[in-house]
Amino acid sequence: MKKSFALLGALLLCSSVSYAQFTLSGQYRPRAEYRHGFKQLPSPGQNAAFFVEQRSRINLDYNSENYDIKIVLQDVRVWGSQPQLVISDGATTTIHEAWALLKFNETVGLKLGRQEIAYDDHRLFGNVGWAQQARSHDAAVLQLSPNGAKIHVGLAYNQDGARLVGNYYSVSSSYKTFQYLWAQKSFDNLKASVLLMNLGNQGGDPLINDGTTYFQQTVGGRLTYNMEAFTANAAIYGQFGDMPDDGNTSVKGILYSLDVAYKLTDKHKLFAGFEHISGNDESDPSGAVSGENNAFNPYFGTNHKFNGLMDYFYVGNHNGSVGLNDFQFGYKGAFTDNFNTTIAAHLLYADGEVFNSATSQPEAMSKSLGTEIDITANYKVSTEVGLAFGYSQMFGTETLVDLRGGDKDELANWAWVMITFNPT
Repeated sequence: MKKSFALLGALLLCSSVSYAQFTLSGQYRPRAEYRHGFKQLPSPGQNAAFFVEQRSRINLDYNSENYDIKIVLQDVRVWGSQPQLVISDGATTTIHEAWALLKFNETVGLKLGRQEIAYDDHRLFGNVGWAQQARSHDAAVLQLSPNGAKIHVGLAYNQDGARLVGNYYSVSSSYKTFQYLWAQKSFDNLKASVLLMNLGNQGGDPLINDGTTYFQQTVGGRLTYNMEAFTANAAIYGQFGDMPDDGNTSVKGILYSLDVAYKLTDKHKLFAGFEHISGNDESDPSGAVSGENNAFNPYFGTNHKFNGLMDYFYVGNHNGSVGLNDFQFGYKGAFTDNFNTTIAAHLLYADGEVFNSATSQPEAMSKSLGTEIDITANYKVSTEVGLAFGYSQMFGTETLVDLRGGDKDELANWAWVMITFNPT
């Protein structure tokens, strides 16, 4: 009995001094996709694609009073992409996150390492969760929370290895450095946020190790208004600076958007919105001729979430081109506690001029790029298991054909089904 009381006393003493918690969780997410016109209109006679791609994760979380640590091990692969007697997984297995958060006090923290960075509606900073590989950054983020506000200051400086000489950065599809400030504050029914980002992209010639970094600045903010059945969101961002060439082309772009939603009932709502992303005329797609690039670039946004789910715009393509005007409207409803669906339509138009490539003289075409219909559904099997389905179809125009190729008369559709397991 005495030993039992002694053990209980030791446990109580340890719990009063400090606390710590270790959590092991994971995710297994296979997704089957049928593609015939995904990202680009199909050509006559083109065969559809079908495959299964999966994401597997192990999440290790350690939380204590003074610091938190998280490591996410991730494997992304297409079924059958490797032989059965595989020797090495190559680059399919990676570390998606590996960071530590040092807590100075209740309102100040410093997060260091590979981490997801996502703010607001993920338009300019998002984790791209739909993509199986997702997005993360190697960065340091100072997190402040004074008087109910949130302020984050982020810094990143990338290098392709430990060097003795020089700092030329040769990793493709990445950036050299960034510095940003994000702040958010809520006022009753209104929530406001601002973002200031200075992004540096490597220029110059790697053969002579020039290493010049050219900077672009993105400045703007977002407002969210909630009042019972009505919700509205408005955002505007401007982009300035220099293109990463010889510094002779400046950047001057703008993005602005407005969307509203109205609840018909607690489980059913209608929504509508508009987004403008500035672009260039097709005759000067990069602005090199005029010396001014007007194409706004949502650098780190979860772009799959916007402008249609078939990824025709700003998902690995279309950047630095003719821009976009997107009118959308739709319906979202929950028919049971476990089942919901969304139906959305996008009317898509170019911002800059598109010229008919089939004529000998420049002939401006209609700015209409097409209409996309997206239907998605989600079914919650349990607290740890979910099913999701989707079907999308693009009705392209001659302008979209001239801009991107393919045939507008071919059926352009995409269907997918995904199951997600999230054990803890």
